[in-house]
Amino acid sequence: MSDSSRPTPPSAHVRMPGDGWVNCRCGNKHWGLNGAAGLFLARKNSRGEWSDVVLQHRALWSHQGGTWGIPGGALMDGETAHDAAVREAHEEAGIDKAHVVRLGSHVFSHADWSYTTIIAESTDPHMRVHPTDAESLEIQWVPLTNIVAALNSQHPDLRLLPAFAHAFPSLYAVLKNSTH
Repeated sequence: MSDSSRPTPPSAHVRMPGDGWVNCRCGNKHWGLNGAAGLFLARKNSRGEWSDVVLQHRALWSHQGGTWGIPGGALMDGETAHDAAVREAHEEAGIDKAHVVRLGSHVFSHADWSYTTIIAESTDPHMRVHPTDAESLEIQWVPLTNIVAALNSQHPDLRLLPAFAHAFPSLYAVLKNSTH
């Protein structure tokens, strides 16, 4: 869908310092004048195994709308990637930072822009997540097995954001290798 045919954000959407597109030397446009960050929040099942991750079904008006990825967005002026990821997860999915334990991070970097994913564990196995702004169609705990199936074209209803699909193996490796 071209930018001109993409539905527009709701009129209540307010631009913040750091919001905006970067025309990267890679030939793509990236959101976040200071870069961007997102939260890969996982939880364990009753056997202590990683089981689910919070995913956001992106609003149709957003860049690559209709796909599933992690909550995230632009870094505000002077904000760390960790703080931005947790703030965005709270703004978009109602995630309480008091129940987020950082396990690691993964940086996707270009000369002009970067995206930092904070990999974290939810200390509340029953944490309720839900859309808290107009940037999401849905927010859900999604089984890791469904994400793997989507990567293997075996879950057509779970259309992943291409950048998230590309990063998932690295994010999952950090999660599996965490000592927490």
